[in-house]
Amino acid sequence: MLQPKRVRRRKVQKGKGNMKGNSQRGHRLSFGMFGIKALEQDLLTSRQIEAARIAATRHMKRQGQLWINIFPDKPITKKPLEVRMGKGKGSPEYFVAVVKPGRIMFEVGGVPENVAKEALRLAAQKLPVKTKLVVARDYANA
Repeated sequence: MLQPKRVRRRKVQKGKGNMKGNSQRGHRLSFGMFGIKALEQDLLTSRQIEAARIAATRHMKRQGQLWINIFPDKPITKKPLEVRMGKGKGSPEYFVAVVKPGRIMFEVGGVPENVAKEALRLAAQKLPVKTKLVVARDYANA
């Protein structure tokens, strides 16, 4: 599971403003020839990212390369079951990555087009956001 080695603040506020608008960075392919782009906003847990990674690499049969462009660095807290209100904030349970529309989440390179498309389709099925397959502009020339 992906999670930070150390964090600046153990507990962070939810924050509604960090989910607003389109992605300002990470909206272009930077490593591979194919990628999946988020079309809606959501919080992706480290388990969901890991499930998508396993699905894609399993289909590619360890050929080519897969890049994960998102990292779960936001802690989500939870209070134990059947605890009364008050007495402070709960303890951190898991980490999430904030994903905005337009963000490229996974990239694939070094495999044929049909293998890459199917691997990314399987990865996208594991994610709770609507996605779109993107292809590099210079793919036809390569």
